[in-house]
Amino acid sequence: MAEIPRRGAARTSTPAEKAQARAVSLRRIGALFIGHRRQLAVVVAVIFVSSIISMASPFLLREVIDVALPESDLRLLSLLVAGMVGVAAATSALGVVQTWISTTVGQRVMHRLRTDVFAHLQRQSVAFFTRTRTGEVQSRITNDIGGMQQVVTSTATSVAANLTTVVATLVAMAALSWQLTLVSLVALPPAIYWTRRVARMRQAITAQRQRELADLNVVIDEGLSISGVQLAKTMGATGALTDRFTASSSRLIDLELRSELAGRWRMATMNIVFAVIPAVIYLAAGLPFAAGAMSIGTLVAFTGLQAGLFRPLMSLLDVGVTLTASLALFQRIFEYLDLPVDIQEPTDPVRLPEPRGHLKFEDVTFAYGGGVTAALAGVSFDVPAGTSLALVGETGSGKSTIAALIARLYDPTSGRVTIDGVDIRDLSLSDLAGLVGVVSQETYLLHTTIRENLRYAKPGATDAEIERATRSAQIHDLIAALPDGYDTMVGSRGHRFSGGEKQRLAIARTLLRDPRILVLDEATSALDNETERAVQQAFDSLAAGRTTVTIAHRLSTIRNAAQIAVIDHGRILESGTHESLLHDNGHYATLTR
Repeated sequence: MAEIPRRGAARTSTPAEKAQARAVSLRRIGALFIGHRRQLAVVVAVIFVSSIISMASPFLLREVIDVALPESDLRLLSLLVAGMVGVAAATSALGVVQTWISTTVGQRVMHRLRTDVFAHLQRQSVAFFTRTRTGEVQSRITNDIGGMQQVVTSTATSVAANLTTVVATLVAMAALSWQLTLVSLVALPPAIYWTRRVARMRQAITAQRQRELADLNVVIDEGLSISGVQLAKTMGATGALTDRFTASSSRLIDLELRSELAGRWRMATMNIVFAVIPAVIYLAAGLPFAAGAMSIGTLVAFTGLQAGLFRPLMSLLDVGVTLTASLALFQRIFEYLDLPVDIQEPTDPVRLPEPRGHLKFEDVTFAYGGGVTAALAGVSFDVPAGTSLALVGETGSGKSTIAALIARLYDPTSGRVTIDGVDIRDLSLSDLAGLVGVVSQETYLLHTTIRENLRYAKPGATDAEIERATRSAQIHDLIAALPDGYDTMVGSRGHRFSGGEKQRLAIARTLLRDPRILVLDEATSALDNETERAVQQAFDSLAAGRTTVTIAHRLSTIRNAAQIAVIDHGRILESGTHESLLHDNGHYATLTR
């Protein structure tokens, strides 16, 4: 629609400001997995069993070194080696089962998150999309949710697996030597402290990186869409666009490096500390006062367990870093899920079993974005079923706002819009979409075939119904002459067709739904005079029994309307028939001169 400017709109917080103002609780993240508790319980059980089985390996190794080899007991050695192989095979098989179940659960959670965000955004009013960059929305659904994939699919199982391994390893280490176990845990407090510092650093960098990714998406959307490419070429702005993309990409490189390197020196220091501890234990075992206190098999088994402790321990700390950093992603996704829905479905919708299409505006006032300047002020008119109303006026007078309110793209600030005496806010959105068909001057066609573009309005439409609609819109002959006919690809936004052809396709698409109320917002503005007359004849024949609201600058197209309303600055200055308004010699008469 032509005129949907935001007038007097109050300032809204940016996504970054909102995200920083609201923390995401781990409980809310955990709620994403509530429907998969049974599968997660199985995963935890598998992890527990696998951890217990894996703890047998050090003890088997100790027996090999301390008993089987010194005593040359081939039978015992064979049994111990077979046990070690069996432990490895069992833990590997359980690992495959764990990965399969956890990945399945994670992908289902991701699927639900993607679909929930998409469905919720579909429910948002047009006002949301007029103030939000398209690239920003796409970035939330692709980059942000994609960035959460590792956390959603593997974090829970990683925590469970590593935690179970740590506990089981500590128990086994204590069973071998509780004194050495205490020595091994000396590095744990500083490791936890530095990990928390690194996690906070990465969270801030992650939020900044995702905002930069969103900016990059916006540049791509604006610069590589067919309209953007045409604008850049005709304005000589291709170099500036490339420079803008390059600058954004360079900033992204810096943020990615900072994200990867954040705290790496600290974590590297901890790895050195963890490596020093077993070396100290070996040294201590070789000192004279410790000689004979521990067997070689026990020492080897203990240091093996210790290495097995540090790996899951560091993994647990890394998971903490990843989870904390990913909170920035969850904040951005939950921000969209928490958006209020301006155009609400009624709790108890009214059904119109036999809609007639009687349209009425009752003292309707509307301001965009809750602003103080009204786009419409006290507008009232009555269009009986099967009659026509034409709206004329200067650009920005409020004509397209009226059309948007009829389709309930917005709700009135005050007053009401009714169909057959029922407030349209009491009708379900699907029923209203079936009652009101809109053809605007801004034609949007999908990148698919002509047939599928038309079936977008009525998925179950037969080929005969499609042909009737295209004949009425005076476009069938052109389609039939194409090499692929109705299977011709329209192309991105329909740019392979002329403006008039696209508009006639849009008209056919709306007519296919056979709405009781037809809103034509400059619907013939892109047609030449001859085609406009042909389409207007089709509209005239289709108007029988249908309520029609026409917005047009060409007064020749609305002369025969039952009512003509002149709109100026959101108010109706005068209304009547073409002849009566000319006789009154008012504002309408000046428009005809």
